[in-house]
Amino acid sequence: MRHPSRRSRAAAALTVSLLVTAGAAACGPEDQDAKSGDADTAPHKGGTLSVLNADPQEDFDPARLYTSGGGNIPSLVFRTLTTRNRENGAEGAKVVPDLATDTGRPNKDATVWTYTLKEGLKFEDGTEITSADVKYGIERSFAAELSGGAPYLRDWLIGGADYQGPYKDKGKGLDSIETPDERTIVFHLDKPEGEFPYLATQTQFAPVPKAADKGTKYEEHPVSSGPYKVVRNENDGEHLVLERNPHWSAATDPERKAYPDRVDVRGGFDSAVINQRLSASQGADAAAVTTDTNLGPAELAGVGGDKALAARVGTGHFGYTNYLAFNPKVKPFDDPRVRQAISYAIDRSSVVNAAGGSSLAEPATTYLPNQKSFGYTPYDHFPAGKSGDPAKARALLKASGHANGLKVTLTHSNSKDFETSPEIATAIQDALKKAGITVELQGLEDNDYRDRIHDAEREPGFFLAHWGADWPSGGPFLAPIFDGRQIVRDGANFNTGFLDDEAVDDEIDAINKLTDLGAAAKRWGALDRRIGEQALTVPLFHPVYKRLVGKDVKNVVISDWTGVLDVSQAAVK
Repeated sequence: MRHPSRRSRAAAALTVSLLVTAGAAACGPEDQDAKSGDADTAPHKGGTLSVLNADPQEDFDPARLYTSGGGNIPSLVFRTLTTRNRENGAEGAKVVPDLATDTGRPNKDATVWTYTLKEGLKFEDGTEITSADVKYGIERSFAAELSGGAPYLRDWLIGGADYQGPYKDKGKGLDSIETPDERTIVFHLDKPEGEFPYLATQTQFAPVPKAADKGTKYEEHPVSSGPYKVVRNENDGEHLVLERNPHWSAATDPERKAYPDRVDVRGGFDSAVINQRLSASQGADAAAVTTDTNLGPAELAGVGGDKALAARVGTGHFGYTNYLAFNPKVKPFDDPRVRQAISYAIDRSSVVNAAGGSSLAEPATTYLPNQKSFGYTPYDHFPAGKSGDPAKARALLKASGHANGLKVTLTHSNSKDFETSPEIATAIQDALKKAGITVELQGLEDNDYRDRIHDAEREPGFFLAHWGADWPSGGPFLAPIFDGRQIVRDGANFNTGFLDDEAVDDEIDAINKLTDLGAAAKRWGALDRRIGEQALTVPLFHPVYKRLVGKDVKNVVISDWTGVLDVSQAAVK
């Protein structure tokens, strides 16, 4: 799972709206100016795009980055076998070829995937990119010293669970990755995986020339396969400067527009400072964006009174769900009627207000995010309306032997992260009180909170949780949380409800065999509905993201995959 930073809270957008001030343009679904070719609005090549972020661009090595869809800043340097479609809205949730000629050719049961590289691909030094470079880039991601990337390759590739990377194994490669010629690469999986094209967007699939590999120092100057190369990396990504890669060919890369000549990325800023600078748009900040900093409720209130400023705010929705989690091994949550009672008692209006209001959160009754690509299927098994149904909750409590009410403890983080904040916990406490449920709040420091909720032996009975998408599909959403085979006793466990249902596991396996992603999405949605009947979670809300752009930024694209401005499409005046 991809954990967005507390400031970003973003990944994939369901609906996208971006309005722009005079002198800026958006390629939104309803935008016509950018298509008209008007001299003042059409994007042009040249200039410097500034990126102002709270978090540094740390570990700038394709093996160590946890990104999906090719990432944002990393996507400017690292190309992968496949990538996300760089368009607004639902079209942006599709996977398309990148280094490869197609999204992959599976065998009959989706256990073998074959890719052919495009012709004319080159690294920044002019040498040709080969299938061996892609294979080596993947293999080095298994090295312990380069950990941090998505774990799927270790789980999916035959022999991946035991492989230690080329350094420890003295150059030995993975036999499950074959390169029969310089343009062909074949992957052998230990089980069917119809979503392998999504996985191939991860930066671990970026080619790395073996001769240039410097282990942990490779991040200082990784060899570019994309439109930009690294010319400066200070303080582990605190200041990253990218300039054009002269050997990148736009003919082989229709996805990245690469308008600016230079991209200057700086991290370590306070979020308020970032928004102040973007708002003022003075000097270089007029051509600046952020990829990790949201507007908060107070800032949005100020923006709302300024039409020109409001017109520079982009809106995106992440494939992300904030929810209440139950541990059925802890009383009284072993009784489904208690879990159902809490589901009925929830006041989603107050929870949304605690999360910043309807501009920053949308109420949720399904575990899957409300996007077509995830297989979203509307359901509400325990309809509480906007403000809860305490009468229904009390009736269920009475039936479960708690006619005189119930006392429970709700565990949450003391962090101001709005996903698990004390404010949201308090809103839940107030709602459940109306149903006769007394809630004692247990606030933990963030690290302790994370350790507790992911420890199978120490997991609380009732706590706030959240989950985000590694790619826009129901697979990486439902499997880690509800597949009984993914219950982990001696490590990080995410199946918090300890669901171990053979029928659910069989359906997950059956969907994973499908290479028709549209058909798979429908079945993920049906499975979500089925699991939801067990009341192992109470979906609360899906976050909404509001981001400012500088007044001279053009061609803003926000896709259903990332939910944030795509720097590969942005131009500056």
